[in-house]
Amino acid sequence: MEAARRVSPDIVERLKAIGIFRMFVPRSHGGLELDFPAGMEVIRALARLDGSIGWITVVAGASSLFVAASRPELYKRIYQDGPDTAICGSSQPGGTAERVDGGYRVKGRWPFVSGCTHAEWIGGFCIVTENGKPIPGAQGKPQVRVVALPARDWEIEDTWHAAGLKGTASHHVTLKETLVPEADFIDLEAGPQQPGPLYQAVRQWLPLVHGAVTVGMAEGAVDELLALADTGRQQLYAAVPMRESETFHYELGRISADLAAARAFQEAQAASHWHHAVSGTLNDEDLVIEGARSATWLATTCVRIADACFALAGSSAVYDTSPLQRRLRDLHVAAQHAHAQQRQYVDIGKLALRRSTAHAG
Repeated sequence: MEAARRVSPDIVERLKAIGIFRMFVPRSHGGLELDFPAGMEVIRALARLDGSIGWITVVAGASSLFVAASRPELYKRIYQDGPDTAICGSSQPGGTAERVDGGYRVKGRWPFVSGCTHAEWIGGFCIVTENGKPIPGAQGKPQVRVVALPARDWEIEDTWHAAGLKGTASHHVTLKETLVPEADFIDLEAGPQQPGPLYQAVRQWLPLVHGAVTVGMAEGAVDELLALADTGRQQLYAAVPMRESETFHYELGRISADLAAARAFQEAQAASHWHHAVSGTLNDEDLVIEGARSATWLATTCVRIADACFALAGSSAVYDTSPLQRRLRDLHVAAQHAHAQQRQYVDIGKLALRRSTAHAG
């Protein structure tokens, strides 16, 4: 997968067969409509096996949640061949959608479109314009709509030469100027189009799926370190094998504590958001910030776990044949994602102050 820079077609088909692409598709359309915490367990388990496969699973799940916000006619077209449709997209507003008679004139170039090489539908966020100027939307920000088209309508640029998550095929995609009818756009602000707690909102879920995949990758790194120790490896100049070293025991103990804390936080945040979803209170901006808090802290903690595992493995980990160097690279790349950026602690701190003031009042 690393050499091809994509998940191989046979594995994609296996993921389809076990229900990954229908995980968050409504039961009314043949999907599994898993409770959100159960979906996070699936993502974490697959990321534990391999980071790129875990990431593709995240894309499959999140994309289903995005398109659930589409109008019935578009939704029916996307899933006309069944609930296992592979969908991907970019949430960066890399395109413009100029209002014209008959719909919108769309053009753009979108980065980080993970899974585009096996996708059947692709979506891209667009800034809506009129006479070349952005149309104001909520809170004075430019209006944004998601254009969703069959994969054959997009051009893939081979740009995914990256440090980690190499198998995700996160290339750029482009649309040359294309007239697209309004029916092929998704308005994420329009409110839920599907019944059920999963589909009340989208943005609140996204940081949480990121947290699940990073925890899974960190679990995988610890698995690889333990497997190395089980071989009886004894490092150069070490008095005893790794398994018998108290230094190794001490560091492994710290790593285990970090991993247990990360897993517990990830599960608690998923359970909390799901409680809001079931209660009908998910569509709350504060919950976006809560999710960002968990995603940011989890990314930092899981990178630290991977770094510690790599260091404990010694010189054997530097070779391409070592899975630990892949775990390290995958986690560092995942931590560069917008959902995990340290700057989000600013909003998290502001939220803590607002809640403190409200509580005191």
